[in-house]
Amino acid sequence: MEQYRTRPVVHPQRQQPGAPAAGGAAAHTGAGVPAQSGGRPGAPVAGRRLPRPKLTGLGGGLFGCVTMLLAGGIVWLLFGSSLFVYGLLFLPVAAAIALWVRPADLITAPISAPLAFAAGVWPIAGGSGGFGGQLMGVVSALSLHAGWLYAGTLVAALIALVRKAALIGKRPRAKR
Repeated sequence: MEQYRTRPVVHPQRQQPGAPAAGGAAAHTGAGVPAQSGGRPGAPVAGRRLPRPKLTGLGGGLFGCVTMLLAGGIVWLLFGSSLFVYGLLFLPVAAAIALWVRPADLITAPISAPLAFAAGVWPIAGGSGGFGGQLMGVVSALSLHAGWLYAGTLVAALIALVRKAALIGKRPRAKR
C-alpha cells in the first residue's frame, strides 16, 4: 500500500523572500535574506564558502590521471615538453587529490598521486619508434624526474596525514 505525503515539500533554496523557512523563523533574517547555517543572522549569503568536493578513492585517482594527462598535453603544446613545468603543475594536482578525497579514502591520496604523474607524463616523454620507444620514453622521464614524483607524493601524504590527525582529534573520547 502506498502512503502519500501529507505535508508539502519545502525547499529552503527555492523559498520566496517573505515566506518563513522550514526550520522556523530563526533560519530566516528579517531582510528576506537567508542566514548562514550557524553564522550571524545578518550575514550575507555570498560570503559562504563553497562546498568541498568529496571524491572516492577511485574518483580521486581518475581526477588526478585526467588532470595530469590534460596538463601533459598543454605542456607539450605550449612549453615544448618541459618536464619542469609539468612537475610544477603536478604539485597542486597532488594537493587537490589529497584535499578533495573523502575522509574514509584518505589512504588512497598518496597512491593516486604517482599514478597520475605517470599517466600524464606520456605526452611529453619524448619516446619514438612505436610502442616500445614510447614506453622507454615514459620510463626514462619517470626515472630522470623522480624528484617531482617524490615531492608530489610527499605533499599528498602530508595533507592526508594532517587531515587524518584532525579527524582523530575531533573524535569523542570514550569515558573509562
